[in-house]
Amino acid sequence: MNKNKHKIKVFIILVIFFNYSSFLNSEIIILSGCKNLKDSFIKNEYIIDLKKSLMIRNYIYDNKTLKKYKITDLSVRKKNSIEYFIYEDNGFFLTDKIGYPQFYTQLVFKKNESNIQIKTVINDVEGISKLSTCNKVEFFEEES
Repeated sequence: MNKNKHKIKVFIILVIFFNYSSFLNSEIIILSGCKNLKDSFIKNEYIIDLKKSLMIRNYIYDNKTLKKYKITDLSVRKKNSIEYFIYEDNGFFLTDKIGYPQFYTQLVFKKNESNIQIKTVINDVEGISKLSTCNKVEFFEEES
């Protein structure tokens, strides 16, 4: 009888431990004050929700960059928000492929870095270059 009680206690402790550790893995990473190497922004931030596998980019173009893009695309707005699904591969977080199959791009993040890279693939030839450097990286644990 004592043996069974001990087994039940161990089981309950293990269940609590695994549930608690899954809460710790549900993180939100916010990269803010991001300086783009090509364009300039009033606001440029990335919110990465690891639990939802989602990356949200909020940005506001400055007037010079807005003018540059408005010349070729009248649908460009000064303030915008974009959402992409993300997945993890070898310690990197990558957004969905855009423009697949012969040519596509993806944003690439590493958990503890302030740099954002862009991966470009043309006919199976891959290139990765730096896109932005963020001034502030914050980690938040989401609790339920």
